[in-house]
Amino acid sequence: MSKLSLRSSLPFLLLAAISIAAIFFPTANNFDGSKVYNSGDMAWIIVATSLVFLMTPGLSFFYGGMVSRKNVLSTMIQSFIATGVISLLWVVVGFSLAFGKSINGFIGDPSSFAFFKNVNSSAPWTFGPTIPLMLFALFQLKFAIITPALVVGALAERIKFTSYLVFIVLFSLFIYAPIAHWTWHPDGFLAKMGVLDFAGGTVVHISAGCAALAGALVLKRRKAHREKTEVLPANIPYVVLGTGLLWFGWFGFNAGSALAANDLAVSAFAATNTASAVAGLSWIFFDYIRGKKPTVLGFCIGAVVGLVAITPAAGFVAVPQSIFIGFIAAIVSNIAAHWRSKSALDDTLDVFPCHGIGGMSGMVLTGLFASKAVNAAGANGLFYGDTALFLNQLKGLAIVVTYSFVMGFIIFKLIDMISPLRVSAVEEEKGLDESQHGEKYVQGTLLVSTNGHIEEKERGTVETNF
Repeated sequence: MSKLSLRSSLPFLLLAAISIAAIFFPTANNFDGSKVYNSGDMAWIIVATSLVFLMTPGLSFFYGGMVSRKNVLSTMIQSFIATGVISLLWVVVGFSLAFGKSINGFIGDPSSFAFFKNVNSSAPWTFGPTIPLMLFALFQLKFAIITPALVVGALAERIKFTSYLVFIVLFSLFIYAPIAHWTWHPDGFLAKMGVLDFAGGTVVHISAGCAALAGALVLKRRKAHREKTEVLPANIPYVVLGTGLLWFGWFGFNAGSALAANDLAVSAFAATNTASAVAGLSWIFFDYIRGKKPTVLGFCIGAVVGLVAITPAAGFVAVPQSIFIGFIAAIVSNIAAHWRSKSALDDTLDVFPCHGIGGMSGMVLTGLFASKAVNAAGANGLFYGDTALFLNQLKGLAIVVTYSFVMGFIIFKLIDMISPLRVSAVEEEKGLDESQHGEKYVQGTLLVSTNGHIEEKERGTVETNF
């Protein structure tokens, strides 16, 4: 077998090996939760898990609509493929690394829940005593799926699909799982330090944003970016659809992180919606006072930044404070995105300014406005006279930013040494839809009769070469 054919066969052979190994793991009996769990809590977290899953196809539309027409499909599948890769990895070892028996507060024992061994038991999770451990594992899986998918926006239009697949595996194992363990495992060192992250400000958004920054630096600039060629969004209605799906799914993301159908879930739901609404308005109004028109993209991006910023705070702050969080986070990210656009950094869809900076803003503001009146298991922030939480948030922020950026840089460099990260100049010019997948997103025209007048409308189709 030639070197090339062996390399191309490796993913299939690895999947086959995992599939065969899985049949030898013992079959566990279904748990008897009749005297342990709350059926209402179980029902809500099943719904919340489904909502969080919906965010990944929503992200595909959000990103896919903003890139050039020749890269729509490649960008969408780079986000959506994580549903397959991470689902399998999470069952095999990811959940063990994130939530298995802690090894000195830094990582979980990989054998704890390998192939979901011991997950289908009656033992509840520490922070979710009214739901099965299996349900908790599935809920957390959806977070693990969307996090590497977020990185796509910084790498779009120039990364090889096969190299990207290797990246999301290494990111999940060496960035996401450790940070999730530090922050959300009761024995994780950030959790013991007192860092608060209700639904993923550090674990999801800062880790993805900083890894995205590293990836953009390693991949370097696209030809269009070097030549300062304007790249028009392929389909702005896709962006609106993606924003709606993300906003809808985020209610499961944040309110579901209460891990019960209770008052905390309701409070988190309200804070999430309010922050997103205000951030969308803040973004376009801030643009307007600087002489720009209020754009569709502006409101959509601002709304997502609000969702990002409220994520770490949702279960610790009240609704009035969520207004300020959404307002200020949108301005900070807007300014960061503007500075990025004037620099040599080619972060295609501003993942670092929106998710990285947005997540950092949320972590800092959690340290300001967290209140035990909202969540007795939390802490009071600086605004309420307690400096400890604010300082802990800053320390946790510095640790996660440094780790995720440095480790992300190492991962991208390592992959590039084994197999080039970037497509060739010819493939980049042709577009990744065709060069990586043999498909095309074709915009045609559709004749529509409106009040007796014939108008041309754009119509999107897909052509596939088999």
